[in-house]
Amino acid sequence: MNPFEMVIGIVLIVTIGSIIRAKYGVRRYHRGGEYISGQDNAETKALQAEIRALKERIQVLERIATDHNRAAALDEEIERLRDRSLP
Repeated sequence: MNPFEMVIGIVLIVTIGSIIRAKYGVRRYHRGGEYISGQDNAETKALQAEIRALKERIQVLERIATDHNRAAALDEEIERLRDRSLP
């Protein structure tokens, strides 16, 4: 194999690799790291909406859990005040 054929082979391999990467949506960062671009934008948006909804539900559950403790403490305090007011 002479050097000219080797250069043609390298260019061909790089070109085929670039075509395959473009087909699967793989892009490169400026420092060489790779990431897969979001070709399924609808799926990505649906997952982000689901995560947002789950975060909201967690916030509500946390509020309920903390409010329940305050409500229980308030109930106990009311009962203590009722016991004091009895003759």
